[in-house]
Amino acid sequence: MDNPTLAHIACVVAAAGVVALLAGRGRAAVVGGLAAIGLAGAGLIGSASGIGRLDALTSASGAVAALLGLAALVAAAWVLVARPGWLALAIVFAAPLRPPVALGDGGAFPIQLAEDGQLGRLLLLYFVLAAAALALAWRALSAREQGTLPLRALPRPLGPPAAALLGFACLSLLWADHPRDGVELLIFFLLPFAVLLGTLGRSPFPEWLPRALAVLAIAMASLFAAIGLFQAATRELFFFAPNLALSNANSGFFRVTSLFGDPSLYGRHVVVGLGVVLALMALRRIDVRLGAALVALLWAGLFVSYSQSSMVALLVVTLVIAALTGTRRVRLSVVGAFALVAVLAVGYLVSIPIRGDSLRNETADRSERVADTVRAIEHAPIVGVGVGGQPEASRQLAGSDRPTPNFVSHTAPLTVFAELGVVGLALLAWLVVGAVRMLAGVRALDPAVGLVLLAVLLAVFVQSLFYPGLLEDPITWVALGIGAGFMTWPRRDDGTGRGELVYDGPGDPAEATA
Repeated sequence: MDNPTLAHIACVVAAAGVVALLAGRGRAAVVGGLAAIGLAGAGLIGSASGIGRLDALTSASGAVAALLGLAALVAAAWVLVARPGWLALAIVFAAPLRPPVALGDGGAFPIQLAEDGQLGRLLLLYFVLAAAALALAWRALSAREQGTLPLRALPRPLGPPAAALLGFACLSLLWADHPRDGVELLIFFLLPFAVLLGTLGRSPFPEWLPRALAVLAIAMASLFAAIGLFQAATRELFFFAPNLALSNANSGFFRVTSLFGDPSLYGRHVVVGLGVVLALMALRRIDVRLGAALVALLWAGLFVSYSQSSMVALLVVTLVIAALTGTRRVRLSVVGAFALVAVLAVGYLVSIPIRGDSLRNETADRSERVADTVRAIEHAPIVGVGVGGQPEASRQLAGSDRPTPNFVSHTAPLTVFAELGVVGLALLAWLVVGAVRMLAGVRALDPAVGLVLLAVLLAVFVQSLFYPGLLEDPITWVALGIGAGFMTWPRRDDGTGRGELVYDGPGDPAEATA
């Protein structure tokens, strides 16, 4: 760290901004929270050299690129001020995509294509979120009443726990053993996702939007699956990590990545699409023939990823959808299926030493990663080793000289426990309970929207038990933000207890009913 003092000040400002944006309401909370997060992000970037690569913008060509980017940002913000209902569509489109670009060195144009099959950061999503923050601040400052659209609070079951967890993660940089890793995690993931939740959760939710979001999500998953099948047929990948290229060259099966850098990440997005289709089919919101064709395409695309964690996530999502929409006999069958799977899993693990096999080999190295993560938990059980610090802490405590990525836990709750301690784990549990309560409220308003969001969140959560990414995956926060926006969008009670949309235009509901 070049300037740890600046990083410590910035993380405190970031925590205050996150809490104000997610748990507060009114102009001061919304605008002040966004401003604090932006200021904190700049401070965090300035505290460590090389992060953000802003030095690439100091040349003449870099200045031109910065001005063009600023003009595009202002134009995008103007569009979202005029049509705030489009924000959810823009975020759902941008969230999965990592353009293969990077900031280069020297006096050349700073934006360059990445090489060797590598993907870049979530640049498209960051652009959308920056425009959304500007648009939300503008709308909040111009709102005439405290109860209008930009100033409404996030749902009570979701806002406070999300603010507490992300705010505590920011503060953990104060005692982090490896602050640079924490700075990167805050800059590139947690702070942008706090903005995502704060903006999307306050965006309009007109009547046409749920259908449009479902169509977009299914279309994108189908595109990913079609590209994956093309790669399986041609045995040529677009983006990949070096270890995957070596694995494909030396194994009897060829794993594909579609537009992602990892087969399991690709599998996660296909499972999300499958969850949407299965939920709509279960509620008869989609033609059976179209649904069956989509399931066939997505399943084929998922199969060629050979992602075991994605397969497990799909199984759980399918059983839960069946339990929530089926008859009593179906629910009992689902309970029996879960019990049978649990018994078989325990029996399999118990049989490993009896057969003389290695637990590490049988679990594809995951058991050793869990053991290494437990060391980090034991090292700092109350408040953890600090945000982003689990892999490096596990490596040092193991006394190993292997690369740090080999120590990523691959189990989201354990990662949170190691980095934020028992306090962070309790906050995560609070967020999960709050999300379930919010989704129950969404299902009461619209069963299809609630079931689809549940399927999406469940898919990500289950896979995060075997593969990295829960709080660091934008899908988590997109689903929570859509649920928050849908639940708090003003409705008129029609006597059935479900209500109906009051207003589906571009402006505030207060402006339409005044």
